[in-house]
Amino acid sequence: MSELELTVTRTIPASRETVFNAWLSPKILAQFMATPMQGNKPSRVTNDPVKGGRFSIVMINEDKEIPHAGTYLEIDPHSRLVFTWESPYSLDDSVVTIDLTEPAPGKTDLKLRHVKFRSEQARDGHQGGWTAIIGNLADMLA
Repeated sequence: MSELELTVTRTIPASRETVFNAWLSPKILAQFMATPMQGNKPSRVTNDPVKGGRFSIVMINEDKEIPHAGTYLEIDPHSRLVFTWESPYSLDDSVVTIDLTEPAPGKTDLKLRHVKFRSEQARDGHQGGWTAIIGNLADMLA
């Protein structure tokens, strides 16, 4: 099952620089790295946004906290961000790649690719989660 992957794409009404920087700002990450189940509660986020740096995102649900963490593998300003994704539902060597292109001024095409899951159910859950998270980001930056 480790070959399972997902892709989420979205056009965001903001510049590539703004979108990229949002993924590295703990304050902004805390706002959009949330799922609908959280009832709009911000996550707890800490990060060291350099290659090899670590991040921690604790999503807060009504009845539990869900820890996520990872290591930044690649930080190509305003174009690409690659990091490991450690969660209760992904494999240890799970990786997320975010590619950004700017098809027109003030618009950014975001493509998120996440590889390696424990099961199809875990992948499908992440598909919904990433879709909601990117929607949150788009709404924040609109």
